[in-house]
Amino acid sequence: MEKPSSSEREALEERKGLVEDGGALRGAEGGKVDPQTPRMSSSSRKSFRLDYRLEEDVTKSCRDRHGRWANPWSTWRFPSYSVLLRFFLLDKNHSNIPTSKEALDSELPVLEPYFVQNPDLSVSGPGLRVTWLGHATVLVEMDGLNILTDPIFSQRASPFQFMGPKRFRGPPCTVEQLPRIDAVVISHSHYDHLDAGSVASLNARFGGELRWFVPLGLMDWLVKMGCENVIELDWWEENCVPGHDDVTFVCTPSQHWSKRTALDDNKSLWGSWSVLGPDHRFFFAGDTGYCASFKEIGQRFGPFDLAAIPIGAYLPRDVMQGQHVDPEEAVQIHQDLQAKQSLAIHWGTFALANEYYLEPPVRLREALEQKELKPESFFTLHHGESRLILVPAEN
Repeated sequence: MEKPSSSEREALEERKGLVEDGGALRGAEGGKVDPQTPRMSSSSRKSFRLDYRLEEDVTKSCRDRHGRWANPWSTWRFPSYSVLLRFFLLDKNHSNIPTSKEALDSELPVLEPYFVQNPDLSVSGPGLRVTWLGHATVLVEMDGLNILTDPIFSQRASPFQFMGPKRFRGPPCTVEQLPRIDAVVISHSHYDHLDAGSVASLNARFGGELRWFVPLGLMDWLVKMGCENVIELDWWEENCVPGHDDVTFVCTPSQHWSKRTALDDNKSLWGSWSVLGPDHRFFFAGDTGYCASFKEIGQRFGPFDLAAIPIGAYLPRDVMQGQHVDPEEAVQIHQDLQAKQSLAIHWGTFALANEYYLEPPVRLREALEQKELKPESFFTLHHGESRLILVPAEN
């Protein structure tokens, strides 16, 4: 990509200064803020200091000639119409999901989360605790905050609950059973990652006390859903939860696309999220194909104590490669990020592609073995299961 001119760099510095000094370019009210009169944050903002020497060494978001967001990497490929037609009409689906609940319960049990069994244990303690709630929905408790990623508690990933991809493993809890949630991060607009029913339920329960972090172009949608406390960010922009200035949420790149209606292709941005606290660092990949930016993220913000990385919905490759990593590429992302441990997500919940439904974790173990990495460094959880990540004290 072309390097920014000196005037563009000055504008970038001014723009970043607004965020660092307490303002927000796109705030909770849903409108854009005049850079001449920045709106002050409700909390004293201590920005995570970006290393400006790296500013020209990271991939910026960009738009195509039609003004729609685009992927800037050579690794991006969207399948042709003929390939898509073959995928939908001719390719054999090898997912082979059992129709028997007993068989599914044996292979992919859905557990009652610890916070449902004993709500008194939901008070955050030392370490970082992660609970997989199915697909890309993860509850992370770190540094005094409870963070939820791409929440979907509905039965279908669809604009309608009578048609569209249906879960073969249900959610392990309801929104009402969740512990306190301080922040939700959204990776992009697809229905299996931005679910209207779940957004409405979370907003009804937590209201303005819940902060939503979304990529550019999604604020208006959440405001129309009634959400009050929405922060909309471009790649490499950051903000925080009011009252928790020491935990920084950075919108970071991913290789994907967006769409919710017939006419809104790529009108909203997509991204991953880097959450940087005083004691722990967490990365959420969302939904992505493999691209060079994961090394950029690792170099800037790594090592991460935990990363949540997708491993499913990858076959056939000529359809999925640009937008969904396979387990081998997921392991490469794990290494690029310098992640100490990673959790496998985006599998075992919806049948969105043609691989056998139990294949992703098998290939993940094989990929780890091939790279001579410990199996526990990139792990799977049952639906509803938690794991405590203890970070050794530095000398």
